[in-house]
Amino acid sequence: MIPGGGQPNMQDLLQQAQKMQQDLARAQEELAEMSVEGLAGGGLVKATVNGSGELLALSIDPKAVDPEDTETLADLVVASVHAANQNAQQLQQEKLGPLAQGLGGMPGMPF
Repeated sequence: MIPGGGQPNMQDLLQQAQKMQQDLARAQEELAEMSVEGLAGGGLVKATVNGSGELLALSIDPKAVDPEDTETLADLVVASVHAANQNAQQLQQEKLGPLAQGLGGMPGMPF
């Protein structure tokens, strides 16, 4: 509600929206430069993703490689990538969450 019952100042709303858009873009750039890891099999398989969830690296300890049991290795790879992506999502929430909450406080915004 606007004090005095007047309409919100559209220029102010535009400036706020532009600033938040710039802050969001900056945070997304920072996320793309950050990386997190996910481990599986007690650390035998390690996946590294950036803050945007892009797989950057996959490390497999030779102890995890059994030619007779490739299914277990595949499961470990999937589990490590999944764990890394969960860590990336948490990082995204930490970085972008406060920015998204700011959108809810703007008059006229549907959030």
